[in-house]
Amino acid sequence: MNVILYLSVALIAIAFFILVIYLVKTLKTVQGMLQSLTKTIEGIEKQMNEIGTETTQLLHKTNAVADDVQKKVESLNAVFDAVKQVGATVQTFNDSLTKKLTANEQKVAQVVQWGNALLEIWEKWKEKKNK
Repeated sequence: MNVILYLSVALIAIAFFILVIYLVKTLKTVQGMLQSLTKTIEGIEKQMNEIGTETTQLLHKTNAVADDVQKKVESLNAVFDAVKQVGATVQTFNDSLTKKLTANEQKVAQVVQWGNALLEIWEKWKEKKNK
């Protein structure tokens, strides 16, 4: 019976040894996977830092472009105001010119009427002279 007990203990020790070997292999595999995961996470952290830096630079450039656009819009507003003033001046000039032409139109009409009257008198005088 002692032999069976020794054999049983030896068999249990061998099984435990095999179990330990498989556990060691499994733990080494898990360790390798964790190291790979750690490297991947470190790479992702580095990429995230780079993305953050690039995003900050892009934001600064966007703000600079927005400021530039705002300045250009303000300068265009000044140009549009100047064009508007020129348009108002031209309109005032046209109105003034139209008024003067209207006033002179009556004088021209009178001159034409006088001219027609003089031509009629001239033709009548010519007719009298010819008779």
